[in-house]
Amino acid sequence: MGSVLCEHCTAVCCRYIALPIDKPRTRRDFDDLRWYLMHENVSIFVEDGDWYVQFFTRCKNLQADNRCGIYATRPEICREYKAGDCDYCGGDYGYEHWFTDSEQLETYARQRFAQRAARQARASDKPACPCHPRRRVGRPIHTRRGAPSKPVQLGLPR
Repeated sequence: MGSVLCEHCTAVCCRYIALPIDKPRTRRDFDDLRWYLMHENVSIFVEDGDWYVQFFTRCKNLQADNRCGIYATRPEICREYKAGDCDYCGGDYGYEHWFTDSEQLETYARQRFAQRAARQARASDKPACPCHPRRRVGRPIHTRRGAPSKPVQLGLPR
C-alpha cells in the first residue's frame, strides 16, 4: 500500500461489539440464544471454544473519514487494539461456528442434542458395575483391590 494502514481503514472494528457469553448447555440456553438472533444486527460466534454475542452497531465517535473523533481520549480497549489484530488486514477469523439467524442455531442445537442422545444410548449399553448397578460408564469405583467403595453420607435433611 505504501502508506499508513489507517489511511485505508474502513473502521470495521468500530462497527460492532462482541461480548463473551456462557456456553449453551441446555435446550433453554439455546432458546435464549435463538431469541438474540431474532433481533436485527446480532450474530453469535464460537472462537477457540468460547461463545460470543456480536452486535453490529457503529461507534458514536466514528467520523465520516473512518477516523476516531476522540482518538486522544479513546477507551483503553481501543488503545490495546494493535494493527496485527486489525479487522481490515486480519482476513478470515476462522470461527468454529457463526450464527446469523435463529434457524442456523436451531439446526446446530438439534444436531448437538441428537449426538448427545446417541452417546448416552451407547453408554447405557455397557454392562453395569456389580458394586454400583446404576453406574454404567468406565470401570467400577474401588478404594482398594476388589473392595467396593463405601457410599458417602452427606448428612442432608430428607
